[in-house]
Amino acid sequence: MGPLEGVRVVEFAGLGPGPFCGMLLADLGADVVRIDRKGARGGLIGALGATSLLDRGKRSIALDLKDPDDVLVVRALVRRADVLLEGFRPGVMERLGLGPDALLQENPALVYGRMTGWGQTGPLAHSAGHDIGYIALTGALGATGRPDERPAPPMNLLGDFGGGGVFLALGAVSALVHARATGQGQVVDAAIVDGTAVLTTMIHGMLDVGAWTDRRGVNLLDTGAPFYDVYRCADGQYLAVGALEEQFYAALLDGLGLAGDPTLPDRTDPTQWPALRDRLTDVFAGRTRDEWWAVFEGTDACVAPVWSLLEATRDRHNTEREVFVEVDGRVQPAVAPRFSVTPGAVGRVPTPGEHGDEIRAELGL
Repeated sequence: MGPLEGVRVVEFAGLGPGPFCGMLLADLGADVVRIDRKGARGGLIGALGATSLLDRGKRSIALDLKDPDDVLVVRALVRRADVLLEGFRPGVMERLGLGPDALLQENPALVYGRMTGWGQTGPLAHSAGHDIGYIALTGALGATGRPDERPAPPMNLLGDFGGGGVFLALGAVSALVHARATGQGQVVDAAIVDGTAVLTTMIHGMLDVGAWTDRRGVNLLDTGAPFYDVYRCADGQYLAVGALEEQFYAALLDGLGLAGDPTLPDRTDPTQWPALRDRLTDVFAGRTRDEWWAVFEGTDACVAPVWSLLEATRDRHNTEREVFVEVDGRVQPAVAPRFSVTPGAVGRVPTPGEHGDEIRAELGL
């Protein structure tokens, strides 16, 4: 099932954005074979790898990439694959004899996807790193947070998954379209710094025309504007407000009981934003989050409750739309996007090496 049914993917085990890319492809119907490391898996890989929901829908074979016999298995898998995904530092796959030059000779139509933080080239290419450093270097982290506080990393969603895994998936599918049209494979160099930088394109456009200040927390979309911010309620919980357009702002004031109030500071004058924020803060503090949600749910005020991760799985809209599903007793996000003819599906999480015999038999080994 899924629009990628029939696409064969070989994924080398890793953490974060690479496996996330493989998950996206598996969700959409690709046959993703994950090459897990043979033997004990300690540290973070042990804690996350065998039980990560990022492994859903994949098959697993455990191999030792330093064993010549197991490398032959890898080569057999790659010869029949459409896409390869790897997330090692530059040069590692080449030292294993599994670099793109070698494998594209054996499979000229192969899409060779490479996931790194810094990219295959550049002065930091061989340095270690994590999401927080990648988004720092692109300016995305420095633009996130309150003006009088430290920058606030949005977990590892912005770099690893948004700037990394999603862009690798886009690159892999795009290169696959080209390969099927021409028979020519290629290398996809997906760097988290590249993808994260692309995510900031609109902000750079606003900077260019003077509609954005190069300081965090003072602009229209970074909580600088009081009508695009988060407010504390009487129960200590929070509401998110995004009433940017005039008609949405009018709906917000109507729900707050402030419509027509002549003493309300002018929202079009940034010098009055601090006073307007104080007024809104006082009003929102008068009721609980759920009481305010009962007022605003279904309106055009662009107000939403700030749910916790678990609360989000029980939200009425999310429940009716099945944004989250339960598979094998584990609640998790459903497949996205949705397709009218070839819907994807959430698969089960395999144990490392679970499908080794099955995959070897398919390869005739």
